[in-house]
Order: sequence, then structure tokens, then C-alpha cells
Amino acid sequence: MDYSEQRKTPLKSFLNNPAKAMWSLAIPIMIGMGIQTLYTIIDMIFIGRLGGDAIAAVAFNMPIFFLVMGLSFGLGNGVTASIARFIGAEDKVNADNSAEHALVLAFIISAILTILGLIYGKQILFFMGCTQDILPMAWDYLRVSCYGISFGVFSGFFRSILAGEGEMKLPMIIAGLGTVLNTILDPIFIFYLDYGVSGAAWATTISQIIVWIIFVYMLFIKNHTYVRFKLKDFSPSSYIALDIIKVGVPVSMSMVVMALGQLVFNRLLIKFSTSAVAAYQIGGRIDMLVFLPIFGIASALTTIIGMFYGANEINKIKYISWYGIKSSLLITSICSIILFIFAPTVIGIFTSDNAIKEISVYYLRTISILFPFISIGLTIGRILQGLGTGMPSLVITIIRVIGVAGPLAYYFTYILDKPVEWIWYSMFISGILATIISVTWINLAFKKLSRV
Repeated sequence: MDYSEQRKTPLKSFLNNPAKAMWSLAIPIMIGMGIQTLYTIIDMIFIGRLGGDAIAAVAFNMPIFFLVMGLSFGLGNGVTASIARFIGAEDKVNADNSAEHALVLAFIISAILTILGLIYGKQILFFMGCTQDILPMAWDYLRVSCYGISFGVFSGFFRSILAGEGEMKLPMIIAGLGTVLNTILDPIFIFYLDYGVSGAAWATTISQIIVWIIFVYMLFIKNHTYVRFKLKDFSPSSYIALDIIKVGVPVSMSMVVMALGQLVFNRLLIKFSTSAVAAYQIGGRIDMLVFLPIFGIASALTTIIGMFYGANEINKIKYISWYGIKSSLLITSICSIILFIFAPTVIGIFTSDNAIKEISVYYLRTISILFPFISIGLTIGRILQGLGTGMPSLVITIIRVIGVAGPLAYYFTYILDKPVEWIWYSMFISGILATIISVTWINLAFKKLSRV
């Protein structure tokens, strides 16, 4: 069956009920991303049983994977916004062309990252502050993970293509299958085969390969897309490439900056102990769970606003934007209260090490107060991406990470010789500033829209 003949552009239903459209897209994204996040949560639960050094070994890999995710996720956002705007303007030819450009980008990115990781991975880990006693475990994890990078990057772009046309259920189902497989393989490779930390990487890599196979089958054999792939007739278009890049590159660079921020914080935290690095790693995984609803809403807004922008529906853009921001704020506020109260219980799931638990709980209770503010800035960034501009996310991230959080953390810990919790305070201060800038930016953008 050719699914593309059955599937129609969702623009009309979006125009009739924007709020319903947002939730119809956001809920599958939340579930899909929740399932995807379980990859890292499950890995961390099993790895935590190997001890604090094992957690720290994975922690030093995280900036690298955040960089990989940043490049694929950022440019994927550019693809999503581009396809959504072309569908909104009823330009299917260019929507198809955007999807074809996405596959070319995926090939280039995955090839470069795989080669660099396998050749220079150990040197990169050492540069990031990985100590000699942890380096062998960290490198084992990275080396195996490099085998699966290309499959993960392609799957990310497949999801972005489907998101651009409003299809969220298929990625959710495929991600669920991948996570179930990863859950089964983790204990087998980590404990039964006694691969240790590298076993978690093998489980994830095999899961990524199978997820990629399913995506290829559904998109190229079953044709489960509104857009069509005609790669044999593909010809590069500077117009399409720039349309993707003007949104995608700033978003990618903002995530690269965040990866550099993780690198900086890891180097600062190792001054205190490997327990501090491990605590930061555990806290970061829990942060991801809290923000699942916000990522879902924000991702849905990129698609909806892109279509509205292509259709020149300015009033609906403003309505759904403020509705999305208020929804994100409410959900995150509730989650923050719950996490603040039950932080010790949540941390106990990941580790029984008292030193790690103490640091992690303080981190979570400090950062949880910031969560509602982060949700505002995150949602606004994705709204602006839907309008075809990714630069605000980059500028705000640079100010937050490089301009404020990093320097403050260094000043507090190295100059004033403050304890580890002052690193969390630096993150808090930078997050508040970023939110203020985000709100100012979107107000200016809406004023500009009103004059068009």
C-alpha cells in the first residue's frame, strides 16, 4: 500500500482548531521522546550498578554525544521548519526537495562524526578532563558508540522529515520498539556478557541500527510519507539549502555551545571529585524527563507555526504561541514542585552512593526552581524557529553558557574557592537572564509580524 496517497496535508485541520492541533502533535512527541529518553535513563540505572567511576566515564562522553545530537537535531529542526512552511504555502515540490536535502545532510554529518570519533576519540576525552583511571572505560564506551552514530543521525533526520508534515505517531512507535530492545539488551551486554560500560554502548548501537532499518522500510518501501523521495533525480538547490541552514545551523551551534558548557562544567566538577561529575550526570538525566512535555509542545509549535507562517495566518501564530507558552509554564511548575519534594527518592533509583546522592539532591532542588523559566525560553526558541529564524536560540545560548554560567562557575569555585553548589547557582543566574532575553525577543518578533 502507498501510504502517501492516503495521507494529506494537515494544514486545514490546524487552521480550524490550533490548540487541538498542538496537543495532537505534542502528545505523540512527548511519548516518543519519553521513550527515547528511557534509552539514557535505563543505561544510567544499569551503569550506576557498576559504581561511581562507571557513571563518570559515561559523563565525560556526554558533551560529545550532545555535540552529535546538536548537529543532527539542529539541522533537523531546519528541515522540519522548511517542510512545514512549504506545506503551508502548498508547495509540495519544494517540500519534497527539502526532504531530499535532509538525507544528503545526514550522510555528510554521520560520515564526518564517525571518522573523527574513531580516530581522535581518546584524545578528545583526555582534552575534556577525563582522568587516566577513567579514560579506558570512557574510550570503550565512545568507540562502540561511534559504530552507531550514522544510524542515529539518519533516524533523527527521518523524524524531522515526518515532523515537518505533521506525522508524529510513526516516530513514537519506532522509538518505543527501539527502547524495548535497548532495555532487553542492556543487562545482557553489561552483566551477562560482562562487557561493563561498553555493554551499554553495544545495546544502544544495536537498537539504533534496528530503528534505522524500520525507518528505511516505512519511508522508502511502504512510502509512509506525504513528501516523496526522488533521490535519483536529486539536484542541489542553494535556495532549499539556505532555507534549512538559516534555521538549522544556529540551532545546531547553540547545542554545540551547550556541549562546550557541559565540557566546562565537567572540568570544574572534577576538581571536587568524580562523585560530583557523576551527580551532575544523574541530575541531567532527570532534567530530561521533566522537560519531555515542554519538548513535545515546543516541537509541535515549530510545525504548526511554520505552516501558519507559510499560509500567512498571523493572528493564529500569536494565539497558538501564547497558548503554548502558558501550557509549558503550567506543566513545568507542577513537575518542579513534585521533583523538589521527592528529589532524594528519585536519586536513589540511580545510585546508592551517599556522596553522589547528596550532591545530586542539592543540584535537583536548586535547578528545579529554575525549570519554569527554562520552559519559557525553550518554547520561545522553537516558536522563532517556526517563523524561520534560528539565530535567537544561538545568541541566547551563547550569553547563557559562555557569557554568564561558565565564567560565574569558574569565578565562584576557582577565585572565591566556593563549594560545588555554587556551580548550580551560576546555572540558575544564567537561566533567569536567558528567559528575560527570550521574552524580549519574541515581543519584538511579534511587533515585526504585525507590521507585515
